[in-house]
Amino acid sequence: MIRNARSRNAAARGNDKCRGLSSLRAKNERGSTLLEFALVFILLMTMLLGIAGFGHALYAYHFVSNVARDATRWASVNGSTCAGDSSCAAPASPSDIDAFVKNLAPPGITPANITTTVTYPVVAGGPAICATTDNAPGCTVDVQVSYQFNFIFPLLPTSPITMSSSSEMVIEH
Repeated sequence: MIRNARSRNAAARGNDKCRGLSSLRAKNERGSTLLEFALVFILLMTMLLGIAGFGHALYAYHFVSNVARDATRWASVNGSTCAGDSSCAAPASPSDIDAFVKNLAPPGITPANITTTVTYPVVAGGPAICATTDNAPGCTVDVQVSYQFNFIFPLLPTSPITMSSSSEMVIEH
């Protein structure tokens, strides 16, 4: 019986020792848990900001692509003879097309970073008037829209990226 009591007491003392070690181990692990959380949090935030930055870049490219087509359509229906049938106030000039593009800029797109280039290429076999009159019916209008995109988050590249799109259409009237 005495042996049983002694062994129980020894076991109890060993358990106290284990309890002390486990609480000491838990205190030591608090710092490592905080460190692991900080590292994972930094990685997670970098990924989220990167996804948001590239989403904004895709948004800007989508705008550039669509506005080039819209401006070309607008220029094709506002040719040199549109004032004769009262479908427009005046024929579209390159500065009018540039203003049209900049007025379509949605939130998140800086109009000052948009560059519009309008050309009226002479196509082989096209109407002879295209050589003398830029926006005559049957001639071609080519609108190229460029946008200087800057990432807004500090962890991404800071040099601007030039996004551009062009569209070509035959002038209707």
